[in-house]
Amino acid sequence: MTTDEHDSVRIAPEKEVACLSPNVAVLGVVSLLMAMSSAMIYGLLPVFLVTVLGASTTTVGLIEGIAEATTSATKIFSGAASDWIGRRKPLVLLGYALSAVNKLLFPIAESASTVLIARIADRVGKGVRDAPRDALLADMTPSIIRGSGFGLRFALYTIGPVAGPLVAIALMAMSGDNFRLVFWIALLPGFASIVVLLIGVKEPPNQRFGDEWTHPIRKHDLALLRAPFWWAIAIAAIFSLARFSPAFLVLKAHDIGIDAAFVPIIFVIMYSIYSAAAYPFGILADHIDRRLQLGIGAVILVNANLALASASTIWMAASGAALWGLQMGVTQGLLSAAIADAAPERLRGTAFGIFDLAVGLATFTASTGAGLLWTFGGPADAFVAGAALAAVVIVMLLFQLAAEHIRSE
Repeated sequence: MTTDEHDSVRIAPEKEVACLSPNVAVLGVVSLLMAMSSAMIYGLLPVFLVTVLGASTTTVGLIEGIAEATTSATKIFSGAASDWIGRRKPLVLLGYALSAVNKLLFPIAESASTVLIARIADRVGKGVRDAPRDALLADMTPSIIRGSGFGLRFALYTIGPVAGPLVAIALMAMSGDNFRLVFWIALLPGFASIVVLLIGVKEPPNQRFGDEWTHPIRKHDLALLRAPFWWAIAIAAIFSLARFSPAFLVLKAHDIGIDAAFVPIIFVIMYSIYSAAAYPFGILADHIDRRLQLGIGAVILVNANLALASASTIWMAASGAALWGLQMGVTQGLLSAAIADAAPERLRGTAFGIFDLAVGLATFTASTGAGLLWTFGGPADAFVAGAALAAVVIVMLLFQLAAEHIRSE
């Protein structure tokens, strides 16, 4: 593998004058509203499952893993479909609408199986929208500021998971821990996101990439995705194995004795740091060796998992959650920009679909495994395993740098 093959992850393109489209900020607001809706539910859902519906921690892990895998399986097809029709917004709108409507199932759930159905249905909507949305953002953002564009969207998006849990905490306190009331109110920002998307996002002129009606994912097209793309996929998948569902951070807070009404504070801490870090580190990814930034993110993730493994107080758990949010801010915009840079324009939706599929399958494996480790060995085992997997990313990056150094001699 040559040195140039990793350019999409390693360095930013040469600088030139460019500015972000207003659509990037509007897409960020749409993400913010839906994320707020989701966070109001998901910040309480693990505790709701365990304390109200009587589910086990293993069940929580399976629900989270299956939901994420469902999302990813949908993304690969929706991304490819957006490439074929040359339109992104209709699929993005459909996905947000599905997620908003499907959230009606949560407040009426009477069993873990109903929650599973609701999670899968909600994640199908996410799967339909995510790859076309990221491809749309990449279509509107020049390569030289793509890290900044994705960083801005992530920064706005993460305000939702900060505001959502704060609202949920206030509602729980005022309603005497009425989970279902919070779930009903969470529908409001979800439906508001559809309105903002419909009115505020202007898609570039239709550009149909497919010449004839065929299966949207073809072997010939996949051959156009080169080594830099697959390397970014591998790194992202291992990161996802190391950072299983954030639901386990909430369960950790509950495990050390935090009242159910206040466990969403863990989400507030994590996403506050994520939101603050995403845009600055997105800008940084346009200016430095991206492998260095990935390595920094991996080191932070190792420490986040170790902090959560040993946490016995709210302050220790909060520190672990803060580090978890920081590593998300350091790496997420960078990885998305790397995928966009490594894929041909006509396959951008497909590329994001493959990326999301790999991440989702890894998250399914990680969440299911973490649930089993938690059940049979305790919380520390789950987080120590995550730390070990994050260390694998560091080893991969060091191995690549060493191999390039040897070739250059």
